[in-house]
Amino acid sequence: MMIIQRATAIAILILLAPTTSLLAANGKGELEVRVIDKDSGQPIAARMHLKDAKGKPVKVPKVPYWNDHFVFENKIRLELPLGTYTFEMERGPEYRSMSGQFTLEKGANDAKEIVLTRFIDMSTAGWWSGDLHVHRDPKEIELHMVAEDLHVAPVITWWNDRNIFKDGDLPKETQVTFAKDRIYNLLAGEDEREGGALLYFNLEKPLPLMGSKREYPSPLKFVEQARINPAVHIDIEKPFWWDMPIWIASGQVNSIGLAHNHMHRSGVYNGEAWGKARDTKLYPEPRGNGRWTMDIYFHLLNAGIRLPPSAGSASGVLPNPVGYNRVYVHCGEKLNWESWFENLKKGRVVVTNGPLIQPRVHCTPAKAAGQDVDPEGALPGHVFQVEEGESVELDVALNLSTRDKIHYLEVIKDGKVAHEVRLDEWAKKEGHLPPIKFEKSGWLAVRAVTDAEKTYRFAMTGPYYVQVGYKPTVSKKSAQFFLDWVIERAKRLKLDDETQKVEVVEYHRMARDFWKKRVDEANSE
Repeated sequence: MMIIQRATAIAILILLAPTTSLLAANGKGELEVRVIDKDSGQPIAARMHLKDAKGKPVKVPKVPYWNDHFVFENKIRLELPLGTYTFEMERGPEYRSMSGQFTLEKGANDAKEIVLTRFIDMSTAGWWSGDLHVHRDPKEIELHMVAEDLHVAPVITWWNDRNIFKDGDLPKETQVTFAKDRIYNLLAGEDEREGGALLYFNLEKPLPLMGSKREYPSPLKFVEQARINPAVHIDIEKPFWWDMPIWIASGQVNSIGLAHNHMHRSGVYNGEAWGKARDTKLYPEPRGNGRWTMDIYFHLLNAGIRLPPSAGSASGVLPNPVGYNRVYVHCGEKLNWESWFENLKKGRVVVTNGPLIQPRVHCTPAKAAGQDVDPEGALPGHVFQVEEGESVELDVALNLSTRDKIHYLEVIKDGKVAHEVRLDEWAKKEGHLPPIKFEKSGWLAVRAVTDAEKTYRFAMTGPYYVQVGYKPTVSKKSAQFFLDWVIERAKRLKLDDETQKVEVVEYHRMARDFWKKRVDEANSE
C-alpha cells in the first residue's frame, strides 16, 4: 500500500509595517487574514487559535468562538491592540497546520494570505469523518463542519432537562445535506445521569428525559422507548461510565466512544468524572485516562462482546473544537446518512484525534475471508471464519498519515501488544506489518500513539475478528472484571424510594446474571 510521509507544520512570520490609519488614535491595528487551499487555489474556511504576547487566547467578535479558538468562512478582519501575537491555523487532521506570529504596529492596516495544504483526502479512499458528540449552535454547525473538514455531525439539541425545541415545534427539516457531501442532523440527544451518558441518534423526536432524577428512571427505560424506532443508534459515550456493563448486558447499544471528550487538543480531563476511577499508579497522567479507556474496551472484546468503537469531542461543553475526536467510517465512494450509521454498526471504522490510518487485511488461507471481501483486503469489523482445529494468519497493510511524531505502530492481539513496529521498519515492508497467527478465536487491531506530551493523541482501527469453529473466545478474567463492576455499581445505588429502587434494581440483576453466565461459560482464562 502507498505510504504517506509525516506532514510537518510550517511556521510563518508576519511583520506589519505602520501605515496611515484612523485606528492609530485607538491604539489598534488591523489585519485581514485570507485562507486558501493550496491545491485548488480556492478560499476555504478554517479554525484559528490566536494568543497575545502573554499567551492569553484572544476572543474575536462576530464569529463562532469557543474556549481558545474561532472559525471563519475564508477571511477575517482582525482589529486588535498593538503588539505581538502568535497563532495556529488548522482545518481538521487532513491538512497541515500553520503556525507563526505577527506584530501589529501603530496604524497598521494590512492583508495577508495563508495557504493550507491537504496532505491526505480520506474520503477519496471511501473513509468519511464524523463526530458523535456536538453541543454547538445549530445555526453555526455548517461553518464548523467546513472549517474542520467534517462530513457527519449529529447535533445534540436535547440533553436531560435541556431541549431547544421544548417551547416550539420541531424543525420541518431535521436532516440537512450541504456542500454535496456534508450532513448534519438536529435531533441527536443525550441522557447523562449518575450511571453515565448515552447518546441517541436517528430518532424522530426527543425522548421524555425532562424531570428525570440522577438514578430514576433507569437509563434502560429510555433505551427501551428508543428501540421502538428500528433506525435508532445508541452510543455509550465512554467506557468507564458506571452503568456501561449494564447497558452492554441489555444488548441494546450499537457503539462505544474510545476517542472521547476527556481527550483534548491541548491537554486531558484527567479524572473519570463520576465514572469508575482508574488506579493512577498503574495509569499515570497524562495518558492514563486514555489507556484506562482502551483497557476497558479490550476487556469487552475479550469477553466476547463485539462492539465497534466511536468518537466524540463534546465541543460546546468541553474545550475541543468540533471534530477533534472523530470516527472515520468506510462507506465507499458515496456518502449518505443511512450508510454511514450502517457501516458504523458493522465496525468499518477508524477512531482518531490525530493520526490517519487506512487499514486492509488479507488472510491465509484465503477462504477464511469469505466471499464478500474486497480484493484490496478486509475492512475493520470483518470476521475471518475457519473450521475447528484449523488456524489462520492475518497480513495487515495500511496507509498512515500524521502531523505528529509517531515512533511505532502497535499490533494488538486479544488485548495485548503482539508487535511494536518502528515506522522505518514498516516503511521498508511497504506498509505491511508482521503477520499474526490465530489458532483460536480472537481479535486484532492496529494502534498508533503520538508523542504529544500533554494529551493522549492516537488512532486505532476497529477490531478484526477471527472465529475458529462456532464460538468466540470468552475470557473468564474479563467477564469477572465486569461482574465485579456490576456488583460494585449496585452498592453505589442512591435511591430512597423503595418502589423506584425495586424497579431500577431489576436492571442491575439482569446485568449481574448476564455477566455471571459469561463467567460460568468462559472458554479461556
